Amino acid sequence: MTTNLVDILQSCRLFSQVHARGFQRLVTMGRLVRFEKGEMIFRDGQDCPGVYVVGSGLVRIFKVGPGGKEHVLHIVGPGETFAEVAAVGGLACPANAEAIAPTECAMLPLEPFRRAMQEDHQFCLDMMAGLTVWVRHLVGLMEDLVLRDATGRLARYLLDADPGGEGLIELPTLKRHVASHLNLTSETLSRTIRRLHEAGLIAQPDNTRIQLVDREGLRRAAEGNVPKG
Repeated sequence: MTTNLVDILQSCRLFSQVHARGFQRLVTMGRLVRFEKGEMIFRDGQDCPGVYVVGSGLVRIFKVGPGGKEHVLHIVGPGETFAEVAAVGGLACPANAEAIAPTECAMLPLEPFRRAMQEDHQFCLDMMAGLTVWVRHLVGLMEDLVLRDATGRLARYLLDADPGGEGLIELPTLKRHVASHLNLTSETLSRTIRRLHEAGLIAQPDNTRIQLVDREGLRRAAEGNVPKG
């Protein structure tokens, strides 16, 4: 599972605009950390340890409601970051983070990361540019919850999970995490997967993978053109 620190950082969209000197500073401060499946990385309200970039594995970011119900805010995969907003703002962790598979991350400790932002204005601007991508992602999540039905949410999730267009998506080990992220029950998620399959938009080689068969059809489904089985 071991991955080169530089490779992990280079795979991260948040740092794609960082200039060479700033990137080398990230490499110098960074270190590799590993988590077992089910291991908590940090908890809601604790001091932010720093910025994490997933190299391999999966991390779920979730909140726990007053009644103990968990809601998954985001499932973070390779090349994606978490805790970046708290680190940039010097804030406490706004949610819980748990590895849901054996996971390896590049970790950028809080103090040297914030020092780099304070001392290098170009690095700070580059980071702000990267964070706008995350803000757009959050706006998209809100649109999904408010404007899209179950079919639209799942179609959008599948398209977003395959930005490179490879067509094969590895599902998290527990589908209930995906269901919670989409604000669906596990039963509704299963029915919606079956609906997209019957419409010829996806295929399921096995229980852990989904093949995107018709990307254009999924885009139409995401915009409310409900497929017919």
